[in-house]
Amino acid sequence: MKTPPLVEMFEETDPVELDNARKRREQFDKNSAWLQEHIPEVYSQHRGKVICIAGEELFVANTTTDAVAKATMAHPNDGGYFTRYIPKEKVLRVYAM
Repeated sequence: MKTPPLVEMFEETDPVELDNARKRREQFDKNSAWLQEHIPEVYSQHRGKVICIAGEELFVANTTTDAVAKATMAHPNDGGYFTRYIPKEKVLRVYAM
């Protein structure tokens, strides 16, 4: 029988770590806002690709690894980058709650 994965949780109290996390969240929020402002053109032009937003800039590649590499090369200090795959076809998606 396979051993279930161990999940360990703790509360972070180190002020330096908390400040770093706050900065990453601020960067993420800026990157997310950038994507929201540019979603129509990003989605229409990059179907079937992986995008990465870093430094409020778009990076496009065929793989997540390549998209992140491009983004981190251009913005090495942006810890709030994120990726997304844009499906090839625009279809209605239903999500269960």
